Amino acid sequence: MVLQRVWTSSIMWLFYNMTSGFLTDGASVLPAPQNLSVQSTNMKHLLRWNPVTQPGEMALYFVEYQGEYESLYMSHIWIPSQCSPTKGLECDVTDDITATVPYNFRVMAMLGSQTSAWSNLEHPFNRNATVLTPPRMEVTEHGLHLVIELEDLGPQFEFLVVYWRKEPGATEHVKVVRSGDIPVHLETMEPGAMYCVKAQALVKAIGRHSAFTQPTCVEMKGESLPLALALFAFVGFMLILVVILLSVWKMGQLLRYSCCPTVVLPDTLKITSSSQKLISCRKEEVDTCAVAVLSSEHLFGVWISQT
Repeated sequence: MVLQRVWTSSIMWLFYNMTSGFLTDGASVLPAPQNLSVQSTNMKHLLRWNPVTQPGEMALYFVEYQGEYESLYMSHIWIPSQCSPTKGLECDVTDDITATVPYNFRVMAMLGSQTSAWSNLEHPFNRNATVLTPPRMEVTEHGLHLVIELEDLGPQFEFLVVYWRKEPGATEHVKVVRSGDIPVHLETMEPGAMYCVKAQALVKAIGRHSAFTQPTCVEMKGESLPLALALFAFVGFMLILVVILLSVWKMGQLLRYSCCPTVVLPDTLKITSSSQKLISCRKEEVDTCAVAVLSSEHLFGVWISQT
């Protein structure tokens, strides 16, 4: 792998030097780009420079770099950056810097048949000089859990999340989160309590971390929904129980009247006098009682004879 890298670098170096020599032979030379600098924030590295201007034309820029190995053992080898060539005034060299060692950079301008000399970065750049800023963070409440959204700063980053209950003498809990494990769902919290969260970015490759974010506090309101559900469930259970009891009582009534009906005698058949009074009744009354049980045909005949 190292030999392949060296072989590729050597070919590219020869190509640039041959091109530069051919173009500068008998051609006017452009001024070299000035004020090379590397702006690095959260492991994003941008090489910048001042423009080389010509009236009505835009220059093309070539960017090359050397790692520590090339600087020490093959100083004549310069590796073209992945952004080269470019028409812009900056080059993203993040993918070129793969180790925590000093890197040298140089830039050359080309305009038509004219080329400039190489302009070198004044001081080698090491990625451990990057500026680490606190990550953007958003904290929300979901049920009885805290959900943490953190800014995606790239695969080299981890996050230290610290959370605690907002009360005197509260214990801080720490959770290390990888960049691919976002959003973060913290453990179940106590309903009605206030919890605070802060976070910082960690980069193990350079052994550094950012400052903490400002604490964000959220009140847990997850109790209202279960309480309402429990109340509705209790009311529903009571209604169902009442309906079942009414249904059982009604069914019992129906079975009672269907299987064991109660016979109610009419008032004319009820005996209101004692047996002694019936025996001692006068003969006329007995006759009257006897007549009362005659058939309707016989009664009709008696009525005709009397008329």
